[in-house]
Amino acid sequence: MTALPRGETPGSPAADDDVAPPSSAVPAPSTGDGPETDGGAPGAGERAEATDDTADDDTADGETDSAGEATDGDTGDAAGGADDTGGADDTDDAAGGSGAGADADAAPAPLSEAEAELAAQRELRERIERRKAEKEGPIAAGGKLSGKAADLLAAVRAVESGEQPATSFFDSPAPAAPRRTAPGPAPARPRVPEPARAPQSAPPEAVAAAAAVLAEGGAPAALAGPAAETLGAQAADALRTDPWQLLGVPGVKPEQADGFARALLGAECGPDDERRTAALVGWLLERAALRGHTALDASEVRAALTERSVADPEAAVQHAVAEGVVLVFQDGQEDEQVHDGQGSEAPAESDEGGDEDAGAGQEPVQVLLGLDRYALAEESLADGLARLVNACEKDADWEQAASAAGSPSAAELIRAVAAHGLVAHTGGEAARAEPAALITAARTLGLRALGVTHSADGRRRLAGATGDPETAVTLAGLLSGEQGPGRDGEGAIAVDLLVVLDAPQLDVETAAILVESLADGTRLVLSGDPGVLGSAGAGRVFADVLAARACPQIVSRTPDPGPIGELVSGIGVGELNQVEAPGKEVVIVPVRDAGEAVHRTVQLVADSVPRAIGVPSSDTQVITVGHGGSAGTRALNAALKQRLNPGPGRFGGFDPGDRVVHVPAPGRAEPAVVVSADAEGLHLDCAGTEVVVAQERVESSVRHGWALSAHQAAGMRWPAVVVVLPGDAAQGLSRSWVYTAFSRGERHLSVVHGVDQALPRAVAQPPAQDRTTRLRTLLETPAG
Repeated sequence: MTALPRGETPGSPAADDDVAPPSSAVPAPSTGDGPETDGGAPGAGERAEATDDTADDDTADGETDSAGEATDGDTGDAAGGADDTGGADDTDDAAGGSGAGADADAAPAPLSEAEAELAAQRELRERIERRKAEKEGPIAAGGKLSGKAADLLAAVRAVESGEQPATSFFDSPAPAAPRRTAPGPAPARPRVPEPARAPQSAPPEAVAAAAAVLAEGGAPAALAGPAAETLGAQAADALRTDPWQLLGVPGVKPEQADGFARALLGAECGPDDERRTAALVGWLLERAALRGHTALDASEVRAALTERSVADPEAAVQHAVAEGVVLVFQDGQEDEQVHDGQGSEAPAESDEGGDEDAGAGQEPVQVLLGLDRYALAEESLADGLARLVNACEKDADWEQAASAAGSPSAAELIRAVAAHGLVAHTGGEAARAEPAALITAARTLGLRALGVTHSADGRRRLAGATGDPETAVTLAGLLSGEQGPGRDGEGAIAVDLLVVLDAPQLDVETAAILVESLADGTRLVLSGDPGVLGSAGAGRVFADVLAARACPQIVSRTPDPGPIGELVSGIGVGELNQVEAPGKEVVIVPVRDAGEAVHRTVQLVADSVPRAIGVPSSDTQVITVGHGGSAGTRALNAALKQRLNPGPGRFGGFDPGDRVVHVPAPGRAEPAVVVSADAEGLHLDCAGTEVVVAQERVESSVRHGWALSAHQAAGMRWPAVVVVLPGDAAQGLSRSWVYTAFSRGERHLSVVHGVDQALPRAVAQPPAQDRTTRLRTLLETPAG
């Protein structure tokens, strides 16, 4: 492997001279708390900037602490997620000190303009809550859950009723792994969730009662509103009975909930209090979801409980299962193996006296713990995908359209869609022309064909490829009903073919809602680049569909053109190659420290790239590893604003003309420009659409956007991109991160390089399955 040269533009004179002229005025590194490292851990009692100081791109790549590790300030301390969930600016912990402190406003935030999308997600959660409320009655397999999940849930209820001891979960032989049968008659399409009503604020009396209990435990009144919204009208009674339910409030950490419990209960509470251990198990699973996991290995959960001073983590896990806090799943080869209750597997004893070789060659049984909301979403998604496969109708002649396709890969994709209800398509940026050709061909045949993208920029590019703006929508716009053809009389999206581009950005809950919204006979194509970073939310839908081989897979043979395409293609296979760039398409700018990195970045954006490349500053995007640190997005945005649009920030830190990113919901980052502000809120221009952000939402959902994280940049492209790699970013690099960041530039890529050999090492390291999910198992077909 040949590493990228330092200080040179491949095929051209030194980059420092041609693109970024050297300057003697190098600012000193920022002072204060010192350089922040992504994923840094503030000490106990400190205000942890959970959404900004954690490495958003690390967390979704699975390169941070294991799910069981719960160090202070670790990824996802604030509800709503770490930076990989698209969180906006600093979200301080909702609790601090020995009790529970908060900086959050108790008043509930108003709905964003994407309320319909969020309403659909709330409906999914409400269905889960109704299931929880019904747990006193028997839940049989084949009900709301199917297969193994339903059987295991029924077993949990049996323990609750006293029919079985809790230890039977781990001492009995594991059930057979679920396998899907061959395609049969198409099952009935599940009911599409109706839009949920807008959430109502907690009753004032409930907030007041919760505030009184919180005051007794030393917690601030600011937590009363969130607690009442999270725990319901009886929040005060719930907190008094079980103080550790405070962990369910966004931003509260275990040590803070412990302090609150001690203040209320005194000597009655201890580290092994069953209320505490059950809350900790749920909290660990919620935090794991922020890193993309839909389930966790039971051994990881037990290890994390041990770190939290739980003396008997095995008993704590069994209690959490018995209480219905989590579900337990066992995947793998279970034949002749039983679980010993301690996370290990042993061969089952033979009736003939035991064979020492029994179980030899068998895969160990993996015991997973998961929250029911993700179990429901994965089961629903797997069933929905199977329904689309089984219900496909060959009702059109696609051969002529395939023959007229502009490339062999496009023709192959059209033929696959003609014969199958579900198809996966992989390829880089140039390969997006193939789904566009498919959409055009389907519409020529009289079918209602539609393309879905992750961002407004992706929608614009797809519409340009098809030549018809009506063929492209964003996923959020489609689910909310603001874009697209609307729904038919049964509530299904009125399409015959739906092509989802940027499929790696699909999280499992959104994917489940989308698939449930498709009628029988609808064809679905999942298209995307498997090399980019995964979704902000939990799950790895596209990767699991590919790994399970649940449908035909069309691999594009259309390479991305130019030096940037050549460079990115090499990164995809683990090679950081030197490429010829006669037009300065790729430039490497070496730096010594973070201060110099900030200085050279500003110089590139404001002067060198516009002068040497011809791309204005407004079309140049800066991408860095995380939000914290001396060269994170906050430091870079401050420096870029001072140079490009100085002002007093009289509108909550913003001025007209500021480039910002608006985060209406976790996982959605929409670039925008500030237009004005008034009593109504902050007025933004989001790709030609006016958006008004209420005053109380500005701080939490709008941040400056000259510099973004790679996760925020996923699904979008710019004419020029400057990727900043300061020395303290080395631990946040991975092949997927580098691949995503380097592929965002259309005409030019500058790399501000300060990580030495960490860059080629990150590229050379094989990507690992960084998320624990169950969808692949649910999608797998019988071996024979």
